[in-house]
Amino acid sequence: MADQNLMEKIVSLAKRRGFVYPGSEIYGGLAGTFDYGPHGVELLNNLKRAWWDANVYQKDNFYGLDAGMFKNPRTWEASGHTSGFSDPLAECKKCNTRIRVDKELDAIGVTADEKMSEEEINKLFDEHRAEIACPKCGAHDFSRVRKFNLLVKSNLGDFTSDGSEPVYLPGEACQGIYLDYKNVVDSMHPKIPFGVAQIGKAFRNEISPRNFLFRTREFEQADTQLFVKPNENKEPYETLKKERMDWYLSIGIRPDNLRLKQHANLVFYAKDAWDIEYNYPWGFDELEGIHDRSDYDLTQHMQFSGADLNYTDPETGEKYIPWILETSMGMGRLFLAVLADAYREDGLGGEARTYLSLSPKIAPVKAMVSPLLKNKPELVEKAREVRAALRAALPGVAIAWDDNGNIGKRYRRQDEIGTPFCVTIDFDTLGEKQELKDTVTLRHRDSGEQERLSIREVAERISRAIS
Repeated sequence: MADQNLMEKIVSLAKRRGFVYPGSEIYGGLAGTFDYGPHGVELLNNLKRAWWDANVYQKDNFYGLDAGMFKNPRTWEASGHTSGFSDPLAECKKCNTRIRVDKELDAIGVTADEKMSEEEINKLFDEHRAEIACPKCGAHDFSRVRKFNLLVKSNLGDFTSDGSEPVYLPGEACQGIYLDYKNVVDSMHPKIPFGVAQIGKAFRNEISPRNFLFRTREFEQADTQLFVKPNENKEPYETLKKERMDWYLSIGIRPDNLRLKQHANLVFYAKDAWDIEYNYPWGFDELEGIHDRSDYDLTQHMQFSGADLNYTDPETGEKYIPWILETSMGMGRLFLAVLADAYREDGLGGEARTYLSLSPKIAPVKAMVSPLLKNKPELVEKAREVRAALRAALPGVAIAWDDNGNIGKRYRRQDEIGTPFCVTIDFDTLGEKQELKDTVTLRHRDSGEQERLSIREVAERISRAIS
């Protein structure tokens, strides 16, 4: 069931605590664009590092790649994007609001196959017009449906100055992997099966960006392409599905908010396709796609480019076009899922509290150090010493400083950021009680419980939590 109230709370917290800002806000914004703020970029980078570790460092025979965004225009002809990468659009005749016809039909339980022609989808739309209202004005009076290509056109020097051969921003990031497949084989000499991983930008002329970070016009995709021998796809495909589900659990997402769903209607390049869906505030929706693309992509690029993309087995000399098993996740969709999954409200200490129960592995700030009173120089000096000691003991770990307001307000602020630990320096740290000298108070975010530990013990506790 949709929970619009939860969505509004997440959007509000994201801006208030520096996770996500509306794009170009001082100019009134730009639909479908967002900026990641100071805490947002830290969370996003932590998610990327966790994904990269799982899909490159922890796997055998997987290689990283960072392909450029601009590609020869023939790339998008070969991939099918110039002719087949479109959404069905209709416009309200009363207020000119545009709608995604397939999404509106889906909302009333009618499936519009993307392989349908304009005539076929117009016929289907006509049968159900009375059931579909304009989301802005409520009218039921729409234009005919037309297919709207999602590729974003650009220009590049004088190569496209006459407009005869436009270049495009990438409609999907994975094409760079296919273009560099031969280079990876020639330089790294991998044995099949092998994989290539990439986190890259993609752009789409979305008709109706919606649901915050879920559907935007600029986004990042985290893709892996596993190259396998033809007809040896079944077992690795099942393994991929399990690995990807397990990864979401490893970063703290609750299992009851995840599910696997097979596609009933396949896109033009897929032999089989499954989605990992997350239970967003509006219900279950696609978080990641896992696709069996067979030999479609390399065959197409070999045909359009003339390059020989056959793989030669180094032991047998056998030549063949590898099949491709793909995983593709939107980083914005993951970011939103993580925020939604971690969002909590309780009444800790008798007062209403909002906090993000983020896994310490991905939290943007791992610990906050604070003097009990900021107007006591000796406490401030000692607190800065403790922070420096923790930074030295935990290189590369974000240790924040906060001395704004009373200690309770600081805790609440860090709770909303998702900081798992708060370290407070008080007069006992200075030796008011000799047996407590050089110990600090460590507060735990989720429970609010506090314990007295030495600085070394605090560093060890944080290290264990994030490892």
